[in-house]
Amino acid sequence: MDKKQIIKLAKKDFEKAWIESANLVLKPHADETYPKLRYEIGKSHVLYDTLQQLREAYLRLGFDEMVNPIFIDKSHVHKQFGKEAPAVLDRCFFTAGLPRPDIGIGVEKLTQIEELGVKLDEEKTNNLKEVFRGYKKGTVDGDDLVLEVANGLDVENDIGLRVLEKVFPELYQLEAIAHRDTLRSHMTSGWFISLSEMCKYPKKLPIKAFSIDRCFRREQKEDASHLRTYHSASCVIADEQVSLDSGKAVSEALLEFFGFSKFKFIPDDKKSKYYTPNTQTEVYGYHPKLKQWVEIATFGLYSPIALANYGIDLEVMNLGCGVERIAMVLNEISDIREMVYPQIYKSLSLTDRDLTTMISYNLYPVTDDGVNLMNKLIEVWKDKGNSKSPCEFKVYEGEFLNHDIIVKAIEKEENTNLLGPAATNEIYVYDGNILGIPENYAGDDKLILKTLEDGIATNIEYYKSIAAAYAYKIEEAVLSNENKISLRSTLAKALSDVNLVLNNTAMRFINNENKLIDIRGPIFSTVEMEVK
Repeated sequence: MDKKQIIKLAKKDFEKAWIESANLVLKPHADETYPKLRYEIGKSHVLYDTLQQLREAYLRLGFDEMVNPIFIDKSHVHKQFGKEAPAVLDRCFFTAGLPRPDIGIGVEKLTQIEELGVKLDEEKTNNLKEVFRGYKKGTVDGDDLVLEVANGLDVENDIGLRVLEKVFPELYQLEAIAHRDTLRSHMTSGWFISLSEMCKYPKKLPIKAFSIDRCFRREQKEDASHLRTYHSASCVIADEQVSLDSGKAVSEALLEFFGFSKFKFIPDDKKSKYYTPNTQTEVYGYHPKLKQWVEIATFGLYSPIALANYGIDLEVMNLGCGVERIAMVLNEISDIREMVYPQIYKSLSLTDRDLTTMISYNLYPVTDDGVNLMNKLIEVWKDKGNSKSPCEFKVYEGEFLNHDIIVKAIEKEENTNLLGPAATNEIYVYDGNILGIPENYAGDDKLILKTLEDGIATNIEYYKSIAAAYAYKIEEAVLSNENKISLRSTLAKALSDVNLVLNNTAMRFINNENKLIDIRGPIFSTVEMEVK
């Protein structure tokens, strides 16, 4: 076997194992006669789709990808912003941590421990002291403290936790103390630190690098246009001489990748101190699909004063844009919260195709004998459903789960049929509505006619779903040693009357949108089972 064959076989086995593991406990869909192995590709997030496109665009433009520091000592903010640093730091998150106090273990503490049922001796007491000494020095991590206390006292973890809770409540009263580190509020903070090392011994010039990562900003509140964390797609070009035109060229090439066709550059009034005066520029792009000018990015030349603070003797152009901003523009989304956190903020929206996948059988036979009985019952009802009553048809006779049984489909009432007229109704989905529509419908209901024309047929007919429920109940009866049961369905008013369940998400959507579930109709089916 050559190398290509080995790789092909490995991929095939991996795919098979993945599919089997992903579908191990999947319930068969209502329109499937037998359970089948099903899988589908997951849906990506629009934000990370945009982020990936930006990565690809930067790479194609010859930029190397970098990861910049996230934790920024506040001294760097002073070096970059000078006198504006206090205002900038006001927008930064500072990191903080709980102090590790000296924890004394006196006679009173030892008595309290013994009152919790822990038998102490000199060795255990010394062990406990060593644990707290290590905690103070940092050799014992906080998330290991319960385990270490339990081991030191030779007790179970839950007893160790009770000791900490009851005897050392001071651990639960600690308040976090702020450190000097801030969370990166803008990518520039990281670029100065990275460039100070990259420019010492550059392999080649110009240095072209990009980084796309999270930044954090202490917004007073989150709203439709502000989040406390966002993604910056930033790049730098460092060389002995860098023209401001390089920023224009990079921004145009970057935005052309997303379909923007025209550009304009406007001086930015914010005038950040880390940029050379009169170089900070806003980039606007015109998108033919959106038919509007949109502010997308900002670029400028880093201030020689700020660069000198880091020992950088090259000129540096920096361009940055918000990934969320681009994603919102391209996808015509107005609320950043709805785009980033759709599971929290976005109104629930389901297509008709989504709804069809959310309808499933409630009861379904679990054995091969049960599935076989279900199929035989479906065959009899399909062939004899219109037979005039009173009537009786044998569905199955023979061995069933190690018992001899006979199953009959019957209708004792006179002047009717084996099945009621709605038994052959089929479930359709249209415009968020779920309808049970008769076979060969000849009425003039506008919604039903529109549903038949444009809706989705689920291939779920009432008699098929009821057959699944009956087969399951006969399995139950036989395994419970019941000798005889009679199963009957009359009028369908709800999905449960025809052995169907609707996913809770779908039910919530239908209720919120004031949509309709109408599966009403007379079924009148009867099946009797007897153990011989």
